[in-house]
Amino acid sequence: MNIFSGKIKIVALICLAVVSSLAQNNSSPALSAAKPHILVLGTFHMANPGRDVLNMQVDDMLAPRRQAEIEQFVAALEKFHPTKIAVEVEPSNKEFAQRYQDYLAGQYSLRADEVEQIGLRMAKQLGQKQLYPINIMADFPFEAMQAFVQKHHQEQILNDDMVTTQKQLDAWMKILKEGTVGQTLVAINRDEEVREGQAAYMVFARFAGGGEYPGPDVLTAWYGRNARIFANLRNIIDSPDDRVLVIYGSGHEFWLQQNVLQSSDLVLERLSDYVR
Repeated sequence: MNIFSGKIKIVALICLAVVSSLAQNNSSPALSAAKPHILVLGTFHMANPGRDVLNMQVDDMLAPRRQAEIEQFVAALEKFHPTKIAVEVEPSNKEFAQRYQDYLAGQYSLRADEVEQIGLRMAKQLGQKQLYPINIMADFPFEAMQAFVQKHHQEQILNDDMVTTQKQLDAWMKILKEGTVGQTLVAINRDEEVREGQAAYMVFARFAGGGEYPGPDVLTAWYGRNARIFANLRNIIDSPDDRVLVIYGSGHEFWLQQNVLQSSDLVLERLSDYVR
């Protein structure tokens, strides 16, 4: 007869009770409370505005074929069930808010612009009363960096970096030409594409020396702009049940995603969860 068997059973029951108590404590509201979910959709500029150093040249997004593709993409993305849509527009732009109201009233036709083609279209279909502009502009000391590059004969490094970025854009343009808008956006939002885009920016850190930091200064300005955009994003979140779709130029995607990931009270979702 095992004289310890009864004691072991008692100890086991005590341990189970302790574990059960800890589990109940860990399910407290502070630990299990809902968190806002954020999906950052990196896009190409559909209207060819030429705002970036390098730009995609795309065909007419208002053509019937492209309109059908955009509608199909938006229908798939609606499975995210956004409660709010944040867009690359300055909060001070009052005309934008009126434009959406005119669109709701059937008095405005969407332009070939990703904010309108995806943002306004989806907001109307979801019955949302408004969109949320969160953009902020910034000055970038790019010319100072170029001067440093020339002074220190580093043109080849910068040129190679630009070539790498252009190859990425060319690959996306090829997908768009041979495929659909949705397929292009899926490609742009793949994790490896986002990392590659950020790597191109990080080359600028090499342009420094002799007490001068023009390359890091460009990176600082770029991160600062995205940090302020993220602050604007946070300011529109007022419920743990919020599900915010953020529509932005693909260059911003890395930092916006990182800022969400590094925020313990937010949950990052990805396009691949909803559109393939």
